[in-house]
Amino acid sequence: MQVQVHTNQIEGSARLQEWVSSAVLDKLDHFDEFLTRVVVHISDDNAHKAGADDKRCHIEARPKGHQPISVTHKSDEMGIAVDGAVEKMRHALEHLSGRLETKVVSTGRIGEPGEVILTDALLEEEFLAKQEELDRG
Repeated sequence: MQVQVHTNQIEGSARLQEWVSSAVLDKLDHFDEFLTRVVVHISDDNAHKAGADDKRCHIEARPKGHQPISVTHKSDEMGIAVDGAVEKMRHALEHLSGRLETKVVSTGRIGEPGEVILTDALLEEEFLAKQEELDRG
């Protein structure tokens, strides 16, 4: 998974970029195979003036084969904004991956990776058996 960090109205030092990348990778490492790229935008809405919730962290994750997922978190402190956005993204990815694991396909339900539980095939056999009985009788 590739992590890109962009800053606006904040000095984008190498140390800041390394810290943000590390925070993202630590919390989202479970989704490493599922994501192609994570883009983090950090900004200070009031520039160098103080203000409530003026630090914003916007994260966009790009899951393989799916539309990007985007979350934003604001706070008075940059660290809290980044941690909050990463946590929101973790929850969003858990929700998406949970939906994908229980998705119904034409041959049944997807269980563990590589496991397909055949339910429709059994229903089709029962249907055909009943049709034969009706045709005979």
